[in-house]
Amino acid sequence: MKTLRIRIVGGSLGGLFAGILLQQDGHEVKIYERSSSGLAGRGAGLVGQRELFQILRMIGCEHVARIGVVAKERIYFNKDGGVAELLATPQTQISWDVLYSTVLSHLAPDSYVTGRPVDHLVETSDNVRLIFADGNTEDVDLVVGADGLGSVVRGLLNGQSGNEYAGYVAWRGLVREIALPVEASVLVDRFAFYVAPGIHILGYLVPGQQGELEKAKRRYNWVWYRPVSPENLRSIFTGAEGQVFTHSLPRGELSDERLQGLRHDAAALLPPQFALAVEAEPHPAIQGIFDYEAQRMVSRRVALIGDAAFVVRPHTAMGVSKAAGDALALRNALSKSDDLAEALGRYEQERLPAGRQIAAYGRRLGASAL
Repeated sequence: MKTLRIRIVGGSLGGLFAGILLQQDGHEVKIYERSSSGLAGRGAGLVGQRELFQILRMIGCEHVARIGVVAKERIYFNKDGGVAELLATPQTQISWDVLYSTVLSHLAPDSYVTGRPVDHLVETSDNVRLIFADGNTEDVDLVVGADGLGSVVRGLLNGQSGNEYAGYVAWRGLVREIALPVEASVLVDRFAFYVAPGIHILGYLVPGQQGELEKAKRRYNWVWYRPVSPENLRSIFTGAEGQVFTHSLPRGELSDERLQGLRHDAAALLPPQFALAVEAEPHPAIQGIFDYEAQRMVSRRVALIGDAAFVVRPHTAMGVSKAAGDALALRNALSKSDDLAEALGRYEQERLPAGRQIAAYGRRLGASAL
């Protein structure tokens, strides 16, 4: 493929993976991230899978996969805090923060632009025009939509069909390990679960924000899935000052009254160890669980990757790996043809079935979780 002017909309890991691979092939690439502050510090931990390890090797970041905390076993609690089951299934949780910052450092200088939201696209036979929120425009050869759950790029290919709410949300906490009371120490170095009708909570250790693995510097990540009716979703995503968010409630936006309500519910509904972990988090966040499946992943000059194409539920632990797989497939398709439309068609043919399969797997796991 000849050298292309490529712009990637969305600067999370999927966008970074695609950007670096396409730069390696000699294309002129820029990434536009809508957030003015970037995405550093927004993640916790993730479980690495084959596509992630493959892409890290290709971009020279393989070492980052070894910066993780090993959960030596899985532990399932009874409501009273007793151990219902203990399984010897070691698993490593990689630091999202370290992964993100390390991958970002491998992108060519000045090719990652923050605070640059794209409003919409116009595609012609000759180019794609990006129209930015400030009214400025840019014409390029190819646009890659890596803009996630709130994708504006997907609208060009699939109309205005939006995300479908799955009926529940994930409350999330990320606290310093030393903030956990000694009574909750059984959670440490284990992948812990409590599952009951309408209740699913899990937790595990992740490295510190800078990749620290020392016991005093690690963090404990917990996720509590809770049903919420669609009519109550707006109030769930309303911040302490009245701002309504679309898909989540960020850290720091929960009112003191609602925080105390969460802690009361945790004490009443969860095993004591998990209730203490919830209480230790002063600023929990709420993530809405949504589904989305693109009917099309490409046009003649636009391609979707990651959550912009398929929003998969977090139970799969496959979101980052799926985005990595998309980036790898897109790079391979572009490298094997001099016809852009033909290359994008080959990419879609490979990744559309893969996205559908992972999305279906996530729905099955979600149905069994609550």
